[in-house]
Amino acid sequence: MNISQSSAGLGTVLPLTSFENVLLFLFNVIHATAIIFLNVSVFLSIMMNRSLRSENRFMYMLSTCLSDICLGVSYYYVGVLDVRDYYDSPTRTLYIAPVFLGLSFMAILAAQADRYHAVSAPFKYSQRMTRNRTLLVILAYWLYTFWIVAVNNLVTVGVAKKVTGYCAFVANIFSVIIMIGLNFKLFFIARFQLEREPPSAERDKKRASIYLIIIVAMCFLIAWLPLFINVIVCVFWGAACYPFKNDGTDPVRILARLNAIITPLLYIRGCTALRNTLLNKVWRTQCCRMKG
Repeated sequence: MNISQSSAGLGTVLPLTSFENVLLFLFNVIHATAIIFLNVSVFLSIMMNRSLRSENRFMYMLSTCLSDICLGVSYYYVGVLDVRDYYDSPTRTLYIAPVFLGLSFMAILAAQADRYHAVSAPFKYSQRMTRNRTLLVILAYWLYTFWIVAVNNLVTVGVAKKVTGYCAFVANIFSVIIMIGLNFKLFFIARFQLEREPPSAERDKKRASIYLIIIVAMCFLIAWLPLFINVIVCVFWGAACYPFKNDGTDPVRILARLNAIITPLLYIRGCTALRNTLLNKVWRTQCCRMKG
């Protein structure tokens, strides 16, 4: 079978006959590998640290990492191979691959709402958001997302396009407004209200967690806004929503998936306990095993 083109349509998306095509192929492979490597590393670090697992915010991190691991695995198919992951394509993933992008989005939005609740009303938060309720929230948006997958595969292609288009448009508008609003409120809390508290380790911990989720949300918006705008254009102007050969040649979808690399890097950079566990237990242990 030719490396650039297979009879089954599952060769590389572009013929590896030019330097530019080879670079794009390598970029997509490295992109998918980096997503998996970083998110698996963060996932293992949280699982190996009991103190991290005791905090609700790290449960959302686990959820984000799990969805992004699946995102990276699926990108080997939809981003590297010659497939079109669209409704009427014979090589589509039945809406499964795109859903992991949505799960990452919902996880970050839920994590931001959780941090806002924890900082603005700490006493009520400790009573309301128990570990079981936090896990229930995470389970709820995972089940909801795959329920959408089931609906899209049960109705006709035309109905699926309309439902997905309008639902995505409404969800994107409200989510962006909510995310921006919560970012402003969280910044106000971190900038003014926490300054009134006496210096303590707890205050520093609150401030660090707020700044981390704000930066994560801002990077998320920067990476996703082009895709949001693309959805709006598709819904209202009827423009081509999938004019590229695959996800690995579509700039807006590549940018959205870059967030799956940026997010774990921000977690590692912004959380000392997570970084120490990653360096001392996950990466060092694996290096020692490879040497042995």
